[in-house]
Amino acid sequence: MFRNMTNEEKLEKDDTTHFGFSTIKEDEKQSMVRGVFDSVAEKYDIMNDVMSGGLHRAWKNDFIRDLRPSPGMHLLDVAGGTGDIAFRLLNAAEKRTSENGPAAKVTICDINHNMLKAGKARALDKGIFDPIDWVTGNAEMLPLPDRSVDAYTIAFGIRNVTHIDKALKEAYRVLKPGGRFMCLEFSKVELPLLKKIYDVYSFNFIPHFGEMITGDKDSYQYLVESIRKFPTQEKFKSMIDKAGFKRTTYRNLSGGIVAIHSGWKI
Repeated sequence: MFRNMTNEEKLEKDDTTHFGFSTIKEDEKQSMVRGVFDSVAEKYDIMNDVMSGGLHRAWKNDFIRDLRPSPGMHLLDVAGGTGDIAFRLLNAAEKRTSENGPAAKVTICDINHNMLKAGKARALDKGIFDPIDWVTGNAEMLPLPDRSVDAYTIAFGIRNVTHIDKALKEAYRVLKPGGRFMCLEFSKVELPLLKKIYDVYSFNFIPHFGEMITGDKDSYQYLVESIRKFPTQEKFKSMIDKAGFKRTTYRNLSGGIVAIHSGWKI
């Protein structure tokens, strides 16, 4: 007796993956994602404010509070090219640093050169120099040694990775024992009414905002679609577990529009 293959089985069989709602070859996704962020890099932060009504700032502040940065911490922020997470971490760590204590350090790793370029410009505007290393690299093959960082963060980036499981294994590899993995990502809305409103807003307004502000409607259509293809909170938690992390948790923000995921390398 034969059965139809599930979508997941089809993807595994023919080496294809999702690019938003489209199905593409796995080896095409990295360059297509790079193209999206090449296009929107200069206006990326402005669009974040427009799309979320400024809520992304509160989400990121919550994220950093959960991380609880400490003096001397070495953070790896992946897909963090424009520096939003890095700047917050350095500011939070500085408040806890004694006069002669060690400063925190951040390595920002992003596959997209234009996003890093935008981040460096923002750092210069803020007078931030030494505590940040800017590295071009792939989340699936990080250019860092084993057990080299105290914390790994990725905010609104992991859903763009071709093989999420490989990125999670790389996060585990580069963390020191006792290190923490944290991910802030769009997730599955829990409340039916909120979900309906959110879907209408996402599909009918965000791509048009993208066209008005960046001149690129298609990239923001992809970003909206990519959110819907990302695993549920529970499924993503199980993926983090499978990568080797312990004491994994998640916390929904804004009714599940986004979630903060956490795990520890024991």
